[in-house]
Amino acid sequence: MTNSVKLSRLSSGLTVVTEHLRHTETVTFGAYVAAGTRHETAEENGVSHFLEHMAFKGTENRTALRIAEEIENVGGYINAYTAREHTAFYVKLLKENLDLGIDIIGDILTHSLFDSTELERERGVILQEIGQANDTPDDIVFDYFQGTAFPSQPMGRPTLGTEELVRTMPRETLTHYMATHYTPENMIIAAAGNLTHDAVVEKVQASFADLKTSSLPTAVPACYRGGEFRQEKELDQAHILLGFPSIEYKSKDYYSTLLLSTLLGGGMSSRLFQEVREKRSLVYSVYSFNSSFKDSGIFGIYAGTGEQECAELFPVVLEELRKVQRHVHHEELTRAQAQLKASLLMSLESTSNRCERIARRLQNFGRVIPIEETIRHIDAVTTDDICRVATAIFSGTPTLSAIGPIYKIPSLDTITEILAA
Repeated sequence: MTNSVKLSRLSSGLTVVTEHLRHTETVTFGAYVAAGTRHETAEENGVSHFLEHMAFKGTENRTALRIAEEIENVGGYINAYTAREHTAFYVKLLKENLDLGIDIIGDILTHSLFDSTELERERGVILQEIGQANDTPDDIVFDYFQGTAFPSQPMGRPTLGTEELVRTMPRETLTHYMATHYTPENMIIAAAGNLTHDAVVEKVQASFADLKTSSLPTAVPACYRGGEFRQEKELDQAHILLGFPSIEYKSKDYYSTLLLSTLLGGGMSSRLFQEVREKRSLVYSVYSFNSSFKDSGIFGIYAGTGEQECAELFPVVLEELRKVQRHVHHEELTRAQAQLKASLLMSLESTSNRCERIARRLQNFGRVIPIEETIRHIDAVTTDDICRVATAIFSGTPTLSAIGPIYKIPSLDTITEILAA
């Protein structure tokens, strides 16, 4: 751990981690709760996201308007997001206003009212959000993809929840979920910028004093299964996701897998971009990604293509997946390593990214990993490592989700046979 990063574990069980950045004028402060979609039961799917919305809708000390005004009166920014394994609440401010940010985040997480009028109003907002996602094929196709890869389990359910569940979700579901998951032991408090660690700790102790302890429910293990989802729809483009089982955060192949994704479909020089878009003009958008979780992962390839191009697209993509298992040029690995390292180092110029990084590393790995150690891991990956992880990933059961004019897409059995040939 670098000298600028400091960590304290409070008697309440709350963990506070900060990174001092002497030459910045801003600070970012956030609370990162290890509770997301995968921690919900089937009956309460969407509660993490609903709760994220409701946290800003008034506390015992502030109305919803006052929360917004207090932050914006000093030029600050406050927001939150919900993911599959965590929910984050954060604020970015000038350094002299850090105490205000800590007080507001602490207030919304310990004294939210969940007023019935505000709840009904926000229920309508979330239903609009779900409707918008359903009308956005290149968005909703990812929900179908996740649900097909991890069927009938929390890891596969939509983060927004369903219209039916959100429409009928009672206030008690939100308050109970918050009481059982928003506990000191299940939360990381992080801050990055021009700050003093001891001052942050002192303010956090006061602002988060009312957090209650509780026994955490056990999360259901993720179980990748794969399969296919197809939805014929009148659209100009077919939106396609092809995926495979991947690795968890702590896997020894974590960085090899990130580099595989980068050189395969991570930029304009990547194999998929060059072969599928530049040489053949089959798509406007094509890319690959790796999503790692605590106990599982999924590697995916997205493409948006025309009705007639579907038939040609798949043989080209599948051939690239076969080729990367056989040979990787040293030059392209070096380029992928440079891309990954540059992306990491450039992100460090933002206090928001710094804050997110130290909190998420602490949650995922149990420690804040120094930048230098991450770079060493990236540089240590070899071309043989890339071929090995590609073989392991692309020999797994595939997942396919597709929306639009998709009748020319081959069957899942055909895709599996081509990859195995």
